[in-house]
Amino acid sequence: MTEKVLDFNSKRIENIEEKRRTFERVLFQNFLGCYTVIQQEGVIYPVELVDISSDGCLFQVPWDVKSGKKFEQGTEVTLRFYFTNSTYIPVIVESKYGKEYVDNTGETYMRYGCEFDTSYPTFEALKPFIEFMYKFAEHSATDKGDTKIYNLR
Repeated sequence: MTEKVLDFNSKRIENIEEKRRTFERVLFQNFLGCYTVIQQEGVIYPVELVDISSDGCLFQVPWDVKSGKKFEQGTEVTLRFYFTNSTYIPVIVESKYGKEYVDNTGETYMRYGCEFDTSYPTFEALKPFIEFMYKFAEHSATDKGDTKIYNLR
């Protein structure tokens, strides 16, 4: 009989990663605006940020299979990370891949995996934000409503 050995460290890392992705979805959908600027055409349109890491990000745009124009691999675009209604951090990314994605409602998107240009000076402003999201996932706790908060005044 072979004994199953539990690797608690890998399970912990897996749980942290899942918490990070869940936190990102909430943050990106409810608090953080993100727009992409396509330098070649001078067009600005919203994208949905799906995932972000210190190396790059994954974003999606609504996709029309018949008339959509894809970013080719290696295309550079500037992402604008808005933290207020009128201020943003521009970050340059390079498209590494693009693939069609259909969500659970049947909507079709084009998803792009991109790598950050970390030599661009504004990336230095985004880097601590990404680090915060990793630390938040690692150290945060879920409020299950089991603790009462009393006003001490």
